[in-house]
Amino acid sequence: MQVAVLKESAAQENRVALTPDSAGRLLKSKVDVVVQRGAGERAGFPDDAYAALGVRIAADAASTSAGARAVLKVQPPTDDEIALLDASTVLISLMRPGQHEALGKRLAERQVSSLALELVPRITRAQSMDVLSSQSTVAGYKAVLLGASELGKFLPMLTTAAGTIQPARVFVIGAGVSGLQAIATAKRLGGVVSAFDVRPATREQILSLGATFVAAEAMSVTAETNAGYARSQTDDELQRTIAAIALHLKGVDLVITTANIPGRKSPRLISSKTVQTMRAGAVIVDLAAENGGNCELTRAGETVHEHGVTIMGPVNLPSTVPFHASQMFGRNVLALLQHLSHEGEIVINPDDEITGAMLITHKGQVLR
Repeated sequence: MQVAVLKESAAQENRVALTPDSAGRLLKSKVDVVVQRGAGERAGFPDDAYAALGVRIAADAASTSAGARAVLKVQPPTDDEIALLDASTVLISLMRPGQHEALGKRLAERQVSSLALELVPRITRAQSMDVLSSQSTVAGYKAVLLGASELGKFLPMLTTAAGTIQPARVFVIGAGVSGLQAIATAKRLGGVVSAFDVRPATREQILSLGATFVAAEAMSVTAETNAGYARSQTDDELQRTIAAIALHLKGVDLVITTANIPGRKSPRLISSKTVQTMRAGAVIVDLAAENGGNCELTRAGETVHEHGVTIMGPVNLPSTVPFHASQMFGRNVLALLQHLSHEGEIVINPDDEITGAMLITHKGQVLR
């Protein structure tokens, strides 16, 4: 069986879908691994690191894909990349399901079975395959560093000859994987950290990291779906949440927002009027920028300054930490390949609770 790793062609994408450590484990399982020349260079993994393990380096995307049973990517494939895929090929990548219907149609026309890494189910058996969680860890970490670099204050308390410098106050909205990592990072940097989530189950996690849980009155015992995500709030619930957050924001220096709802636009939790009430020099890092933003003033991919506050809308933060983000991504993909493999071949079983949940196209059909 041959597995191919393509070089990412998307702008500002520095990750690679499989790093040498994961490729080496596949080779030990008697899987032939082919990597497109330069695929790992931007992440810190030169061709020599792959070749030293026995990975074959191919000159271009066409020769990399030729004869492959599985093709691995980080970002969704381009039209040119889809044209290179043989019938019965299995494509594994991020797919942005629900956002690119034409992509599924093109893959189905090529008779390609495609699995969206965003759709790994949140069950115990699939934890090792959960790309969203691993990459959210990177995003939560980097968001605090971005905010700290933009903030005109130290994060920790400092005692100096010029007197004592008070620590910055950091507020994290949303306590999913990225939010919890943001809390942990801000605490390590010495900030006074508070956090909020509508799901009661997150309170203990927030407190365990040394942060203060705020706005408990806006929580709801029915706020969590069976999949573990926050559900969409009713209008009344959303207004209570917005009011509670606005009250707390008045005394905060750095805000990290991470509230997302799978398959829907991110909830708008910080209005322009609320930003006006914040401290001059405060910074908001909106990790929901790519999905509409949690702040009304957020612009995806831009940093804007309004009412004395800096609002950052970073996109694809994991790509800015490409070495470790790729390692984590590759290990997730490796675990998925091991799950799909049976007697040395990849088996696509739509009835499997993991495979079936991820399938976008199979046997010429668009499944979702």
